[in-house]
Amino acid sequence: MDAWFERYDNPQHDLVMAVRDAVLEADDRVTETIKWQAPTFAYRGNIASFFPKAKAHASLMFHRGAELPDPEGLLEGEGETSRVAKFADADDLERKRAALQGLVRAWIAARDAD
Repeated sequence: MDAWFERYDNPQHDLVMAVRDAVLEADDRVTETIKWQAPTFAYRGNIASFFPKAKAHASLMFHRGAELPDPEGLLEGEGETSRVAKFADADDLERKRAALQGLVRAWIAARDAD
């Protein structure tokens, strides 16, 4: 993972790293790997992946986001399965941190209930 991030040349590099930290801080059981040429978070299945080519914001796709409770309305999209969380800057991330971590925890709770 560290090698991927060292090579990641994007104006949103620091923001993507901050989002990464927020996701990993949500629960110590979350792991990360590179899938689809992007950092991907997992716990008993894929939780979310970065869209590394986004340059105007940090974009994190929740693979099965349509299944997750989203009381804060963080997730965008209307597809049957996936949803996207976008973060414009560090302040935006801080405003959305609790909602982001809530989504990760909701995924974990659902997997633990299976």
